[in-house]
Amino acid sequence: MFHYPFMQRALIAGILLAGLFAYLGVFVVMRRMAFFSDGIAHASLAGVAAGVLLSVNPLITALAASVLFAVVMFFLERKTHLSSDAAVGLIFTVGMALGVLLISLKRGYQPELIGFLFGNILMIKSWDLWLIGIVSVFISGSLFLFRREITLMSLDPEMAYLSGIRTGFFQLALYIILAISVILGIKILGIVLVSALLVIPVSISKLISSSFQKLVIRSVVFAEVIMIAGILLSYLFDLPTGAIIVLTGAVLFFTVFVLRRS
Repeated sequence: MFHYPFMQRALIAGILLAGLFAYLGVFVVMRRMAFFSDGIAHASLAGVAAGVLLSVNPLITALAASVLFAVVMFFLERKTHLSSDAAVGLIFTVGMALGVLLISLKRGYQPELIGFLFGNILMIKSWDLWLIGIVSVFISGSLFLFRREITLMSLDPEMAYLSGIRTGFFQLALYIILAISVILGIKILGIVLVSALLVIPVSISKLISSSFQKLVIRSVVFAEVIMIAGILLSYLFDLPTGAIIVLTGAVLFFTVFVLRRS
């Protein structure tokens, strides 16, 4: 199956994004930001629809929309009395509504839009792969460079502030990084399922990890196993790739949970 270029691109993109999502997922779970990632994914429908309507690569417009929404969420939390989940819920619904409105302006069946809604890693083009690769390397490098600041901010925001860390800056940076990563993941899992890849590998790792370092390493390992197994199973049985990746992760989670309890 790996003689086919589309399978080669799918596997490379999957491996890159699985590692990135696993590492980011640690901070998402620690800071309880799963709803944030889900909100960004759904709000990005406006960006995807704008790309389809303007005949521009929807991945580019979705990236731009996601960064904008992330910045707006950050300032809503800082400048108003809205709670984090209320700000996410507001952006979630506004983005979805705007996306539906823009979709209604484009007549006819839009297969590319359906691909973004439900994901199709087998349809990744060479240009998409280059974009995913460059952005993944840049984000991973940034996370590694500022790992101390982001980790301390996630574990204890007050201690981070007292230590002289610019918590506001790093929180905004984390929001933007997470938003960009979610959009890249949409090509694989779609808007509906993308946040699962942030949560499931880390949740599995938390069952058997006793330290932060082990949590990160095992999360990456589980994410890669889930991604590769999901891609292979979806190809062999001709099933939706995004759904199979998520269900593979769910099966692995409950397997580890049962074995841990026995």
